[in-house]
Amino acid sequence: MTLNETAPAPAGALDATHVEALAERVAAAAPEFTAMADAIWDDPEMRWEEFRAQEKHQAAARAHGFTVTERVGGIPTAFSAERGSGGPVIAFLGEYDALADISQESGNAERTPDPANASGNGHGCHHHLLGSGALMAAVVTAEYFEAAGIEARVRYYGCPAEEAAAGKTFMVKSGAFADVDAAVTWHPTPLTRSRQSLTLSYSQVYFHFTGLAAHAGAMPHLGRSALDAVELMNVGVNFLREHMPDSARVHYAITDAGGRSPNVVQAHASVYYVIRAEDTRQMRELHERVVRIARGAALMTETELEIEFDGACAEVLPNEVLERTLEGVLRQIGPVPFDAEDQQTAARFAAGLDAREISGAKRLVGWQVTDGRALHDGIAPFLPEQPRPQMTGSTDVGDVSWVVPTVQISSATAALGTPFHAWQTVAQGKLPAAHKGMLHAATSMAATAAAIVLDPGVLAAAQQEHRDVLAVTPYLEPIPDGVVAPPLRAGARSAGSGSVS
Repeated sequence: MTLNETAPAPAGALDATHVEALAERVAAAAPEFTAMADAIWDDPEMRWEEFRAQEKHQAAARAHGFTVTERVGGIPTAFSAERGSGGPVIAFLGEYDALADISQESGNAERTPDPANASGNGHGCHHHLLGSGALMAAVVTAEYFEAAGIEARVRYYGCPAEEAAAGKTFMVKSGAFADVDAAVTWHPTPLTRSRQSLTLSYSQVYFHFTGLAAHAGAMPHLGRSALDAVELMNVGVNFLREHMPDSARVHYAITDAGGRSPNVVQAHASVYYVIRAEDTRQMRELHERVVRIARGAALMTETELEIEFDGACAEVLPNEVLERTLEGVLRQIGPVPFDAEDQQTAARFAAGLDAREISGAKRLVGWQVTDGRALHDGIAPFLPEQPRPQMTGSTDVGDVSWVVPTVQISSATAALGTPFHAWQTVAQGKLPAAHKGMLHAATSMAATAAAIVLDPGVLAAAQQEHRDVLAVTPYLEPIPDGVVAPPLRAGARSAGSGSVS
């Protein structure tokens, strides 16, 4: 008995003929979209720089009869593509940005940067699969609706800079999702499930200190060290850690240490902070406390402080109605169809992973820790009576979920215990198992979209649930007014290469 048979199926199942027809269309489209995913893996681009990836997405959308709108929210690498008329607007969310310094040879379980990759970047969060799979789901859904005479507008959003920049948050702030009725997306993970984990809200900000240079040996008293200001700020934040909620997280990276000469008082230095908390209200409060510490450091060192707000996102707002609908669809489709060869290949990667990560992942899906399978070939229990798992990562899907009822599937694309944002994930990104996970997610998303459109009661209930939550807890925009996306800032500093989600 598989895990997805251990509990009663929730409501929301779609007629089997629709599921079968959509699955057949996904299988037919598989060669085109797996090739696109592989091509994006081969050419990993960082946040705000995903020009070639979005060109591939736009070309595919146009080839399938979608009308493309470029520069959504004014952002050069954001776009939308739509097909269909009448009925509700169903959005599919895609991403295509990579991460820095984790290039890895495909299929190699030993650390070996890809010799063909000059950038050093890598798809350590499988966004090459995420965007390609979401676009495939949108294409399949739109073509099926048109063939069946079903009225709906299917819209795909190409969303940049999920990693450490919250591209969707800027898109939400521009009103890009104002007419959307429901949104469907997915994320590659080491496990398959329909229930959304809670995420953290975050802000990210640069603190640029400017002091006065001087000869550190001859006349140090004439200098004002910006590097001292950075260090004092970091010390102050470390003392803050005792006095913030246990679930909160604060990370930093020194992006400018002022120079390499110790006998010079450093006249400039910068530090980049990411501040996370369970919700946007708590995040804002913690953010202000960090800002006050920075100002105190500037005061102590007699330096000037420039604060550059880089981006932010809200926590995810789950929608129980849509999750139950997705769970019903998953029970019809079943798990990702991994075979023995997939399991053997994944076992090579599992052999080099931290046993604690593997044990934790197996407990999460309900397996015995001693189970020998490396890939999750089941469906994690739905368990709505239990508290939602709280993850300490973040995603800008959160902001979309506050303005549109949103559902997100996790679909297995890597061995259990694989650390995402790492070279081990990059190495597995073009394997047959990863492709199977993407096709599984595309089928699940397409069938869920069909269930939402074909049963008006599902959409009405999901929207009512959404309104009920907002009536009690309104959406707080995490990005202050007047802040625009980094590529739109005149004379903007480099957005850096950090990773948040």
